[in-house]
Amino acid sequence: MALFIILGICLSCLSLFFLWNQHHGKGKLPPGPTPFPIVGNILQMDMKNIVKSLNMLAEEYGPVFTVYLGMKPTVVLHGYEVLKEALVDRGDEFSDKIYTPAYFFVPTGIVFSNGEIWKQTRRFSLTVLRSMGMGKKTIEDRIQQEALCLVKALRKTNGSPCDPNFLLACVPCNVICAVIFQRRFDYNDDTFKGFMKKFQRNIEILTSPWIQLCSAYPALYYLPGIHNEYIKICTEIKEFILKEIKRHQESLNISSPEDFIDHFLIKMEKEKHNKNSEFTMENLVVTIFDLFGAGTETTSTTMKYGLLFLLKHPEVTAKIQEEIGQVIGRHRSPCMQDKNQMPYTNAVLHEIQRCIDLVPIPLPHKTAQDVEFRGYHIPKDTSVMTCLTSALNDDKEFPHPEKFDPGHFLDERGNFKKSDYFMAFSAGRRACLGEGLARMELFLTLTNILQHFTLKPLVNPEDIDTTPVQKGLFSLPPSYEICFIPV
Repeated sequence: MALFIILGICLSCLSLFFLWNQHHGKGKLPPGPTPFPIVGNILQMDMKNIVKSLNMLAEEYGPVFTVYLGMKPTVVLHGYEVLKEALVDRGDEFSDKIYTPAYFFVPTGIVFSNGEIWKQTRRFSLTVLRSMGMGKKTIEDRIQQEALCLVKALRKTNGSPCDPNFLLACVPCNVICAVIFQRRFDYNDDTFKGFMKKFQRNIEILTSPWIQLCSAYPALYYLPGIHNEYIKICTEIKEFILKEIKRHQESLNISSPEDFIDHFLIKMEKEKHNKNSEFTMENLVVTIFDLFGAGTETTSTTMKYGLLFLLKHPEVTAKIQEEIGQVIGRHRSPCMQDKNQMPYTNAVLHEIQRCIDLVPIPLPHKTAQDVEFRGYHIPKDTSVMTCLTSALNDDKEFPHPEKFDPGHFLDERGNFKKSDYFMAFSAGRRACLGEGLARMELFLTLTNILQHFTLKPLVNPEDIDTTPVQKGLFSLPPSYEICFIPV
């Protein structure tokens, strides 16, 4: 037995060395650190802060390099120029996504699907969402109503210390519920609370180093681990979604669809005789899961993290409130038209997203074909890691990127200044589907909060630590409490 083990290790070493030797050099895969047998470069990287490791490797190997996460090579793109070239200029070649068993669902929906199913599902979803008011006054009204519900809930805290996590998540979650289910939930509804806690817990699990290891070594999914909790939660979410779909099937009016599910069910009915139709029940479930996952936790975590930065920088909060007073006043609800007259608030929102670096490394892409890129040959289906944090922290575009400074997005006259380096929603064909919705939710939520409350920390601002507790798939803020003092 020992002989077989030794032989297996030797063969693994030889095969890995052969792969590494064959894929590196001129006309081959980009350079990178020499991988160890079986484990690749994982032992050379900090799995709790993989961004830091990639930054160090970029200094040594340049903006395009290769790492082995296990036995398979991953090409890393580091820096605005290469990110733009790959994701925007050559998006067709780099637009596919790697499917990982961590996802649990089959590769349908919007996030992990590729090819025709991705094209049709994304196109259909965008069309339906726009018809339901996405990016228009209709959805703005929904967000405004939900923001006022949030203000009402915050008043009930009576200025006492509270963890804002749950209440901040209620706004984007209820907006998505209205779009998909044509209903909103009371903040005290137990079903609603349980639903949101499941998504929040999943984010924590997906950010853990263990899940990153599982993605590199799928065999680990057969062992006990936190991934089993993730699968259990996904199963429960799927059951909830299926119940909502069944409720819609029983009351469906084909001539008058009310929400996303209705539109999808009607599309399924129209294509029921098409054996190759991409509009299936499985695709509907996964698409809904994707819309909630991408449209709820990302926005609420950004707002939660943003309030922490405002607690640490009360002078910034004061300037926003001054701008609110000048443009909106005390007796009118904020609206999206106000944003154009509030350059400082807009700059703060962008700086929050830049500093928190919420998704430093999105889910891996893969090459849709053999690609010749900057003198290297990248074979079809090669995993590609896009390091968005390298653009958000480029010191040529953002002087002193380690500092929280709204001036990064203001010109010398105090006007808002756009930056192509702002890739908080990624870029190209796989950019976040709900970017417009998220921008709207962040602006209306923040201005409503600061119009009605003063933010009071429980410690001195200089003692507030904004360092993320985890920095993997997501950058998660530390837990904190805050007092919302009515003004």
